[in-house]
Amino acid sequence: MPVVSGSNAGELASSLAAELNWEHHPLEVRRFPDSEGYVRVPQNSIESIRSEPVVVVATTFPDSGIVEALLILEAIHDVRKGDLTDLTNEDTRELDDVGPGIFLAVPYFGYSRQDKRFQRGEVISAKLLARLLTRRVDGMIVLDLHAPAVLDDLELPVSFVSSMPEIAEHLQANVKPDFVLSPDKGAIERANHVANAIGCRFSYLEKTRIDAHTIEHKAKDLDVDGAIVAIVDDMISTGGTICKASDALRRQGAVAVHAACTHGLFTGGAITRLANHVDGVHATDSLPNPRSVVSGAPAIARGVRELINRVL
Repeated sequence: MPVVSGSNAGELASSLAAELNWEHHPLEVRRFPDSEGYVRVPQNSIESIRSEPVVVVATTFPDSGIVEALLILEAIHDVRKGDLTDLTNEDTRELDDVGPGIFLAVPYFGYSRQDKRFQRGEVISAKLLARLLTRRVDGMIVLDLHAPAVLDDLELPVSFVSSMPEIAEHLQANVKPDFVLSPDKGAIERANHVANAIGCRFSYLEKTRIDAHTIEHKAKDLDVDGAIVAIVDDMISTGGTICKASDALRRQGAVAVHAACTHGLFTGGAITRLANHVDGVHATDSLPNPRSVVSGAPAIARGVRELINRVL
């Protein structure tokens, strides 16, 4: 079965294809001088895409990734539908519609943090993006979505998967933490999974908003004297919360602090900032990043198998 990708998830798609023992088909993707995107299914991939269900791997970040994903899905849809006519008129065959069988795997789902309307007039961006992406697909696999409930009302099957088992394995082998900390209640389930897999203690930070610009983090049941601590979250952006948590942990006796996440955005000088506060940063390859040490392919492969068994 084919795994296809564009410009922003090629390495991960190749790893996923190897994990599934399928074929990786890179699409032709380029940009015009005005920066608009161009996508084409190569001639040597058309037969494979028409003969079997296909998994499209596309990260919807940055914004150009959203447009590229939509172009890829439309191109795959047209190929499977048999709509291959072009201006050259070299191939005048009428091809049958091969039916459903397009599955979208999203390693990092952009705009996922805007999962509810915090103030009047706001767009719930995650819902809008999901509606756009699922227009041409028969199922979707999403890796460590910030709040899965935002996709509850989609009218197609979604498989939510997590790289926390692989992150736990990596931390156990390379860090050997005594304690796992969640930076907030939203990440409790993920961090708790890692702590249970490693067999170590676990706690979380409670957020208290002081004013419009200040949030205070307080730990519950924290006893880290002499401990190696791993702070685990779904994503790290600026790293500010991780740095504050690390400083608090060291004040309470932690001998080492590591940060681990699925999605390493690392914006605004986050890598340099984190280097001054933690002993190591560990991320997956859901996004290209300089701290990618864990593959997201095994988790996505679990979702692909589950979804195909459910749908086909």
